[in-house]
Amino acid sequence: MNTQLAQASIFDMIAAAGPVGKFVLFVLLLASLYTWSIIFAKWRALKLAVRQNADFEQMFWNTKKIDEVFSKSSYYGRSPIAQVFRSGFKELKRISPTEFVDHEESSVESISRALSRGANAEMAKLENKLGWLATTASAAPFVGLFGTVWGIMDSFHKIGLTGSANLAVVAPGISEALIATAVGIGVAIPAVVGYNHFSGLVRRQATDIDSFSQDFLNIVHHSWLNRRKTPPGPPQG
Repeated sequence: MNTQLAQASIFDMIAAAGPVGKFVLFVLLLASLYTWSIIFAKWRALKLAVRQNADFEQMFWNTKKIDEVFSKSSYYGRSPIAQVFRSGFKELKRISPTEFVDHEESSVESISRALSRGANAEMAKLENKLGWLATTASAAPFVGLFGTVWGIMDSFHKIGLTGSANLAVVAPGISEALIATAVGIGVAIPAVVGYNHFSGLVRRQATDIDSFSQDFLNIVHHSWLNRRKTPPGPPQG
């Protein structure tokens, strides 16, 4: 019963808040809903990325033909590493064997740039909307504080009008005002936790992408180096 009364009193204080206070609470509510939608979407996207990265890399190292890897890579649409591989492979296929042998350094640089472009595109997807979490984490407490300050100002205004400064006059307005600060902090906490957690996962993805790109370049380089060293076959009689 006491809990129900406490909950009812909180809702009553929100209902009794002024237009500015209600507007602040409404803005914070929208920010909270959007923040949680981002948190759930990022959690799902990064979980799929980690799982498909592992599956793709296992397939990549267990498949002998790189053309076959490319054809199978389309099944790993949520894997950033698979998409980076596709970017590098397309550039590799664009370069003829003769061009690669004659201009090996520029060819490797061209493939490296393609891998970097693919990596940047994938990182942009992973980092998308993380800025909102950072903004919410830093701004929400101040938005709530604005509602608190406004509510306290309104309380002092009522004191001036009534000429009474007893607790019965001041307490309701201050209680309404402090709700805005509490809500602002409540919105900021999941935003800052989500931002820090997902930023760490994104950085790990960046490291994995960079490692794979280096491995891919090494494979390309050694593959063409072995071709150059392969002696010509016996003459045809």
